[in-house]
Amino acid sequence: MSDAIKHECGISLIRLLKPLEYYKEKYGTAFYGVNKMYLMMEKQHNRGQDGAGFASIKLDMHPGERYMSRVRSAQQQPIQDIFAQINARINSAMSEHPEYEQDVEMQKKHIPYIGELLMGHVRYGTFGKNSIESVHPFLRQNNWMHRNLIVAGNFNMTNVDELFGNLVELGQHPKELADTVTVMEKIGHFLDDAVAKLYKQIKKEGYNKRAASPLIAERLNVAKILKKASKNWDGGYTIGGLLGHGDAFVIRDPAGIRPAYYYHDDEIAVVASERPAIQTVFNVQYEDVKELDPGHAVIIKKNGSFSVKQIQEPTERKACSFERIYFSRGSDKEIYQERKMLGKLVFPDILKSINNDMENTVFSYIPNTAETSFFGMVKEAQNYLNKRKGEQILELGPSITQEQLQKILGVRPRIEKVAIKDAKLRTFITQDSSRDDLVTHVYDISYGSVKPNDNLVIIDDSIVRGTTLKRSILKILDRLSPKKIVVVSSAPQIRYPDCYGIDMAKLEDFVAFKAAKALHEDAGTTDKIKEIYEKCLTQLNSKDKDVINYVKEFYAPFTAQQISKKIAEILSPEGIKAEVDIIYQSIESLHEACPKNLGDWYFTGNYPTPGGNRVVNRAFINFYEGKNERAY
Repeated sequence: MSDAIKHECGISLIRLLKPLEYYKEKYGTAFYGVNKMYLMMEKQHNRGQDGAGFASIKLDMHPGERYMSRVRSAQQQPIQDIFAQINARINSAMSEHPEYEQDVEMQKKHIPYIGELLMGHVRYGTFGKNSIESVHPFLRQNNWMHRNLIVAGNFNMTNVDELFGNLVELGQHPKELADTVTVMEKIGHFLDDAVAKLYKQIKKEGYNKRAASPLIAERLNVAKILKKASKNWDGGYTIGGLLGHGDAFVIRDPAGIRPAYYYHDDEIAVVASERPAIQTVFNVQYEDVKELDPGHAVIIKKNGSFSVKQIQEPTERKACSFERIYFSRGSDKEIYQERKMLGKLVFPDILKSINNDMENTVFSYIPNTAETSFFGMVKEAQNYLNKRKGEQILELGPSITQEQLQKILGVRPRIEKVAIKDAKLRTFITQDSSRDDLVTHVYDISYGSVKPNDNLVIIDDSIVRGTTLKRSILKILDRLSPKKIVVVSSAPQIRYPDCYGIDMAKLEDFVAFKAAKALHEDAGTTDKIKEIYEKCLTQLNSKDKDVINYVKEFYAPFTAQQISKKIAEILSPEGIKAEVDIIYQSIESLHEACPKNLGDWYFTGNYPTPGGNRVVNRAFINFYEGKNERAY
């Protein structure tokens, strides 16, 4: 994506279902779980590079023996950093105590991070500072083993204020107003309550305090705790948790906004944000990895029992379509086909833009993440040409000459690697004019790849802000002297803020919003903007379920084509010689390409939870009042 969007987080949870000695004997090391977690996190590093964290729990440790470990990093390469720390601790212990080499029991007892239950997290800092305090997993400690809670997730709640207020009403004093803290404390509250009730019940049965502990672990109803804790959550979430005694869970939101997949056999149970990570790390087939249903949770008890339980009633499925377009790894079987389909379905609009002139058109892509949709676009171009060739051959009939046949067959899509992204250039000069000049050189071009007066078609994942297009890409592409530059977005126009974990919070950042505003100015309908603002103000104190997304009225007077045309005007840099056309995917084609991921609120304004409408209206109020702040 030429203007990268940040996306919040990926999780991995691994439960080893056999004793550590089993993995030592079969795989040659008791560090099997740690090694697999490293791979799981690396295979999902695309989901977060601002921070990484790892936590582990050892089962059946004696009082006084450390059974929980956690390490986090906000360094430049956080995954490598945390595992360097882990390896240093392991190697230090092994060098000091060579006798541990073949003694798994002593390794578990004395070396941190080696446990049966492990959780990893990679973070993109979409909200808050990129400090170590913001990095998952988060830890809630207690001397009661069952009340220790470790939480990590890929989520954003729209109703943090409400959740915070609920905690205060329960008598708690949360340390900060953040969804991570409020979610953890909410789960923690009902965990404490459940443990206390079980203890009273077991005590009445005649057991002493020490004997009660294993019975609490056995009887603790994790699904019931999650049901109570998540009752009022409004947002998109996949949240994993470890309890100190050895239970574990991963819960997914009722609309399925954020992704989650799982696999289990008699050796391991694993849950992750992406299917290919599980497939690759554990060498299992596509069909063996299951998607966690919306509103459900994977629950793994301390005894190793694995179950999937419904926690909240699933709503209409609105899985995030940006996962398919851009965020998730393209190595997923379904996602690879869907991205190719996105390229295919946008081709008819490209054909119109170039007036069917395939012979004088070059096809390429920026950036590398758009490569798969590029394949789909080019394949459809080939199909179009093959059909045209067949018609030409049939028209000429038996009288066709060898020369004519070769000329017809020789026409094929012209494919070039037109733009190359250089290593990140440091914009160390502070003056705006100098910085803009440096930004221009982020990309370089393949000189001679385009002939003068060619059309140049470039496909991108999405055009969100358009800043890099205007400041850099279009300027350098114009050096090739094409007569027309067609920039194609495999995603539709982004018009509305996201509030479920993607870093798209402000309306005025979106080039589609700027284009619609310019169209209102051209049409003399700016009074409509004030009218929408006043409607948004009237709903500030309304309950979320009653709030209407009035920002839809901002775009309603204009067609998608009118907005795209205005975007092309806005993004065309001063002095550019080539004509610029911008083509966006249609909503209908997006849904055809990604039928299982129909979450499209950033394109349509159709938010899957009530809190989304409140957020978009607040974003419009912030825009109108000139407040440079997030709407949630």
